[in-house]
Amino acid sequence: MIMDDSMHKVIIVEGKSDKEKLFSILDEPVEIICTNGTLGRHKLEEMAAAIEHRDVYILVDADDAGAKLRKQLKRELPNAEHLYIHKMYREVATTPLMYLAKVLLGARFNINKNCLG
Repeated sequence: MIMDDSMHKVIIVEGKSDKEKLFSILDEPVEIICTNGTLGRHKLEEMAAAIEHRDVYILVDADDAGAKLRKQLKRELPNAEHLYIHKMYREVATTPLMYLAKVLLGARFNINKNCLG
């Protein structure tokens, strides 16, 4: 897990495919951290300490694993902003680009205009 302090915004996602999808939508430098599922207590504390002074957003799948991770992250990063996808999409990676773009736009991210239809 590499932390890049030069970027002010951080989005925490579950997997690599989520990260790639967000990079295709975003039109600004954002660090995207993959948890690859749930994190051990030590890794979670280490990550939280490294990013606590930055704007942190949490975008995880709308399933049980995502809910568990969100709960963990809420404890360690109480000031993080939580972004949600609709339950019908279940996974960030399979959520339509336009829908994800609108979620990110609502959180004040700069979006690649091609993703807005």
